[in-house]
Amino acid sequence: MARPVKSRKVCRLPVCWDFYGNGGSGSGILLTVEEYETIRLIDYMGLSQEECARQMDGSRATIQALYTEARKKLARFLVEGASLKIEGGNYILCEQKAGGKGEKKMKIAVTYENGQVFQHFGHTEQFKIYEVEEGKVVASAVVDTNGQGHGALGGFLAEQGVDVLICGGIGGGARNALAAAGIQLFGGACGDADAQVASFLSGNLNYDPDVMCSHHGEGHGEGHHCGVHHGGDHGCGNHGCH
Repeated sequence: MARPVKSRKVCRLPVCWDFYGNGGSGSGILLTVEEYETIRLIDYMGLSQEECARQMDGSRATIQALYTEARKKLARFLVEGASLKIEGGNYILCEQKAGGKGEKKMKIAVTYENGQVFQHFGHTEQFKIYEVEEGKVVASAVVDTNGQGHGALGGFLAEQGVDVLICGGIGGGARNALAAAGIQLFGGACGDADAQVASFLSGNLNYDPDVMCSHHGEGHGEGHHCGVHHGGDHGCGNHGCH
């Protein structure tokens, strides 16, 4: 009897699922969600294949095979100008797994200012931390960062036992620090902090995985360099191949 294929853990779904080329030959390229996740974690987040395997709850050999196949498909997409669709696969979303089977409490942190999601991670002076059990908030508290900023904030959140961070803009160095600490990141969120947590728990959080502070570095330059890029309907019309 064949062994069942284990679902791989995916922590962020794509913002765009379809990419259109210039009428390249063939029926288009299909990239599975797990293959996409290996590209996001290794090429975008800068994780090693071993770190990626731990996060996706798979063997290194399996992750290496998924990553190699994904790179081949992306090369075809770029060279041939074919269309590309992200679809299907065998995966489970991180946030779906977190609330089930009587697991330990989840802690969600939100960059916080006056009830809203503060938009610059490196400059945040407060986090609101929510304790969640069985998919419901059972307690929350606002904590001060005590002047810590930038890279130190990842360690601060780890010390608080945080599992998930919801924030506005965030720099690449902080992304890597959070990933290394095993903290799931949902950047590009805005609005009322309590409402964003409720949306996350219902699986409807509107976030932007591509949000990034300017190349000057997190916390350097004016706050407006750290932007949130919501496109409304996320139609991703500018992401095609022209």
